[in-house]
Amino acid sequence: MVAARTRDRVRLLIGGLVQGVGFRPHAYRLAESMEVAGWVANDPRGVLIEAEGAPRRLERFLDRLVRERPAHCEIQTLERERIAPVGETRFEIRASEAGADPIAPLPPDLAMCGARPLYLSAALIIEEGLPVDRLSQIARSMRDAADDAGVSLVTGDTKVVDRGKGDQLFITTSGVGLIQAGVIIDPRRAAPGDRILVSGPIGRHGIAVLSVREGLAFESPVESDTAPLAELVGVMLAASREIHVLRDPTRGGLATALNEIAGASGTGMALSEPHIPVDEAVRGACELLGLDPLYVANEGRLLAVVPPEAAEAVLAAMRAHPSGREAAMIGEVVADHPGLVVMRSRIGGERVIDLLSGEQLPRIC
Repeated sequence: MVAARTRDRVRLLIGGLVQGVGFRPHAYRLAESMEVAGWVANDPRGVLIEAEGAPRRLERFLDRLVRERPAHCEIQTLERERIAPVGETRFEIRASEAGADPIAPLPPDLAMCGARPLYLSAALIIEEGLPVDRLSQIARSMRDAADDAGVSLVTGDTKVVDRGKGDQLFITTSGVGLIQAGVIIDPRRAAPGDRILVSGPIGRHGIAVLSVREGLAFESPVESDTAPLAELVGVMLAASREIHVLRDPTRGGLATALNEIAGASGTGMALSEPHIPVDEAVRGACELLGLDPLYVANEGRLLAVVPPEAAEAVLAAMRAHPSGREAAMIGEVVADHPGLVVMRSRIGGERVIDLLSGEQLPRIC
C-alpha cells in the first residue's frame, strides 16, 4: 500500500499582462488565507511562483489564483512543474533583483493618477564621448525596470550634443496608462478627517544623489529609493477605491507635496514628527549638511490622503507589498489653518512647515 502524499510543491511561470497589475499581492493574500507556503516574484518572462501545501489545498489555491486574478490581469501562458517540497511554513513576496544601475523609467504621474501604466517612450540626449559600455549598462537597466513595472518601451529618440554641452546624458520619458472606472484622484478631494499615509522612509534619493555628485562618504551608505509605484497603487486601490489624493514627493520632498495639497483643497495638514519615517543614515547626513529631510527629494515613495474609514485597510495593503513594507500614518487633514502644514514635534511643540523660497539641493528630478 502506497501512503498518500501529505505535501506537494509546484513551480508556476505565468506569462502575459501579469506585472504592474497587483498579481503578486493577489497571490500573497490568497496563499496567506489558504495556509499555502512559498513565494512569488517578478521574472523577465512574467511572474514566477513556488507554492507548497497539502495536495487538495494546493489545487484549490492554483484554481483560485487564476480564476480570481486581478481585473486588469491577462494570463496568456501558464507553465506548471511539480518539484520537491522544502518544508516552508510561510508565503512571501520576493523583491525583484536590483540591477547595477537601477532606473525606474515609469513616469510617477501615471501611478499618481491611479492609472495602470501601459506604454512608455524614452528620448536620450547624449554628450559626445559618453562611453558605449556606460550607455549599454543604462539601456539594460531601463529594460529591466520597464519589465519590473509591467510596461512596454515602445518608442524613443536619440540626439547627440557636443562634448561639454550635455553633462554626459539626459533621459526624458512619457507614458500612457489606463484609469479604472470610478477612481477619482484629485488634490482638491482632501477633506478634514482624512488620514495622511507615506509608503516608507523619506529622503533617501536626494541624499544618495547628493553624496555621489559631491563625492561625500557617510558612515552608513545611503541608497536611492527609486522604484516603480504602479503595482503598489494597484494594491491600495484594491483595498479601497475611495483614496482621495496620491502624490509622489519628488523635488521639494514631503513638505512641498503636502503644501501643494493643502493649497489645492483649502484644508490644513497636521503632521506628527515621531510618526514620519526617516532612516538614521539619512537623518545623520541631513544634520551634518544642515538639511531638513522633509524637503529632501524622494523617487520611490508616495503620499496618500485616505478617508478615515479606509485608512487602516489601505495601510495594511501597503505594508503587504515590498514597496510599502515600512508605510506609516503620519498625520491627518484638518479644517484648522487652511492652506498650511503644521507639525507637532517630538517634544510637543508645533511649527509651520512652509514652502521653501529656494531649493535645498540642485534639481535632481
